[in-house]
Amino acid sequence: MKSILRLTVNGREREDLVPQNMLLIDYLRDTVGLKGSKMGCDGGECGACTILVNDAPQLACLTLAATVEGKKIETVESLSQNGRLSKLQQMFHEKLGTQCGFCTPGMIMAAEALLRANSNPSDEEIKKALEGNLCRCTGYVKILESVKGVIESNEEAAA
Repeated sequence: MKSILRLTVNGREREDLVPQNMLLIDYLRDTVGLKGSKMGCDGGECGACTILVNDAPQLACLTLAATVEGKKIETVESLSQNGRLSKLQQMFHEKLGTQCGFCTPGMIMAAEALLRANSNPSDEEIKKALEGNLCRCTGYVKILESVKGVIESNEEAAA
C-alpha cells in the first residue's frame, strides 16, 4: 500500500507517493536522488546513514519514510551553500577526516547536530556524539581533529 508523504528535505517541501514499508534511506537515495547518506550495515550499527530529523541525528536505515511525515530532514547535501563546503565539511577535507569517505556523511551529520547544540564541546562530548558512527579506515584521530578544527576556527573568528 502507498501513501502520500509530505515533508521538508534540505529546505524544500516535498510530496511523494511512497510505499508504507519504504525505508527513509531508500526514499532519500532513490526517490529524492540524494546519494550522500550511505547504507553501510543494513542494521543500524555503522552510522553511515545518519541524517538529521528536526535537528536530531537519526539512522535513515532504521526509519520508515512514513514516520517522518511533516518533519524537517537534512542530509549532508544540505550543508554546502552555493557550491561552497560548510565549515565542518571544509575541516574534514583540510584535516584529512574523510579517509575513504564512506562514513563521512554520517560522521559529518552527527557532528553537525552536536555543534548546533553545543558550539564548544569537550573531546568527550565529541566522542559521545560520534560513538554510533564507525570508520574502518582510521583510528578516529583525524575525525576528532576535524570537528575540533571547527571549534578552533570559531574561536579564532571571535578573537
